[in-house]
Amino acid sequence: MSLPDDDRSCTSFSVVPLSTQLAEELCGWRYEPPYDFYHWSSWEVMQQLGLEFGDPAIRERQYAAVLDRNGTFIGFGQFFPLLGVTRIGLGIRPGLCGRGIGPHMVSALVREALRRAPNDEIDLEVHVWNERAIRAYAKAGFVITDTYVRSTPNGPAEVHAMTYLP
Repeated sequence: MSLPDDDRSCTSFSVVPLSTQLAEELCGWRYEPPYDFYHWSSWEVMQQLGLEFGDPAIRERQYAAVLDRNGTFIGFGQFFPLLGVTRIGLGIRPGLCGRGIGPHMVSALVREALRRAPNDEIDLEVHVWNERAIRAYAKAGFVITDTYVRSTPNGPAEVHAMTYLP
């Protein structure tokens, strides 16, 4: 797979390891409703229970920080390995949501996913109500390939599976 040649703006973002300091900062991000669904537990709880990036081994293997050209922490990505597929999870700093950087950040994460596993298909899941994210993913080259109900911490939720098509 390859990234479209005309997507040069993703190069203004760098994808780097998610440090302990940035992981702790990420736990403090708070979104306005209805996006508050995406809040993380406190850093202390994440570490104590070994949840997601609170587990150093999972953080090292699956998580990355996205920095802008000034080195500012603007988002994160998760690269979850499945058989022949890399599933991306991601989030943008709350104050930057809705400002048009989503497609560029997603493209930077696709570039990193391809670097990590060049032969994998790349996909992601998104709640069907999150139209803003769906638009950003579509601009980055993803298409809806399935819709289903998935278990979440808040109960069942309908999601779209979106696959990257270069």
